[in-house]
Amino acid sequence: MRRLHSNGYPQPVHTTPEVEQENEQMVEGLKHKITALKSLSIDIGNEVRTQNQMLSDMDNDFDTGSGFLNSTMGRLHRMTKAGHNRYILYLILFSLFVFFIIYILMKFR
Repeated sequence: MRRLHSNGYPQPVHTTPEVEQENEQMVEGLKHKITALKSLSIDIGNEVRTQNQMLSDMDNDFDTGSGFLNSTMGRLHRMTKAGHNRYILYLILFSLFVFFIIYILMKFR
């Protein structure tokens, strides 16, 4: 521990046992804080890796769903080009019927 003299240069100060003990306590406190920060940073790193894996899995699932949706839309587009308009009418009527049944079931529950 050094103090600045009036001329700006540090002057050695003789330390007492109390000051040394206080310094040791502060060093121990810093060690505990560093250990806690290290543990926290390791936990954050593990959580980030887990979250990245989950995001990667979700991305793969969405890609798969997108592929299914694109193939279904392609089939629907081919069906509309083929001129089978009554199948589309049946599909629309069936969809309306299903939604009506669901509405009735939800209303009377």
